[in-house]
Amino acid sequence: MLTEALVKVSDDPPVNLFVAQSSDPSDLALLVIHGGPDWDHTYLRDPLVRLGTTCRLVMPDIRGCGRSTAGLPATCYTPDAVISDLLSLLDALSLDAVSVLGFSYGGLLAQRLVARAPSRFCKLIIASSSVYPVPDNAYDQWPDRGERETARRAAWADAELDGPAKVRAAAIAGARSDVWRQDRLAGYLDRLHEVRFGAEWMRPWRSGILPDAGLVEADHVLAEIGIPILFLHGSHDTTNPASLATRAAGQIENARVAVIDNAGHMTHVDEPDQWIATLESFLAQ
Repeated sequence: MLTEALVKVSDDPPVNLFVAQSSDPSDLALLVIHGGPDWDHTYLRDPLVRLGTTCRLVMPDIRGCGRSTAGLPATCYTPDAVISDLLSLLDALSLDAVSVLGFSYGGLLAQRLVARAPSRFCKLIIASSSVYPVPDNAYDQWPDRGERETARRAAWADAELDGPAKVRAAAIAGARSDVWRQDRLAGYLDRLHEVRFGAEWMRPWRSGILPDAGLVEADHVLAEIGIPILFLHGSHDTTNPASLATRAAGQIENARVAVIDNAGHMTHVDEPDQWIATLESFLAQ
């Protein structure tokens, strides 16, 4: 069972985050940062809700997304602004020493969050994301990847689409690329229809003022912080190659990697049982 509420996290500018939480009173809390960024958190609820009996799930929509505050000036949408929001959220919820899971773009935000306030976090899960930039030649040995990405590129290039409609169209068009198992595709498309897509973050991105969310020398920074890290990845991820997760785990002493076979970028959709079991095992250690 999840409860939903708006939580005030900033006065200047005024920002309220929409947050879904499980009601478990456990001392173990998991903050979940969704990707996109112009998505909301709901595409991650299944299978994460299964953890609701063993830990306190905290799943916000970041500023500008879902049911959180939108309509801010484009300059207010930055990775550092999100980090400040999330730290304020933890204060408002009286949470400390939490674990954090960042998915895709949220994985970059999670790294910055832990680097900003390392004493507040006990574990980090980087899911379908990376600590390294994706090289231009990352998929040279995977010609089918370009084929799978064609529909998504066409949606982004469609001049007749704009705003949330463009973001939604790109997500739907990219489903065949993001989900590796085609028997999971119909269920994933149903899930996307429930996502509240926005386009707030598209504005600074288009104007060239959106700062890079990547953490400089992330592998060194995370190694120095020293908290346990899990890279949770699909073997057929067409956004962030699994090889980068394996490389990072080899460079960071406190990290390990779980690459799940027959899974793409949306690993939790392709192989939900294995994905959640791996996550649950890591959190329990």
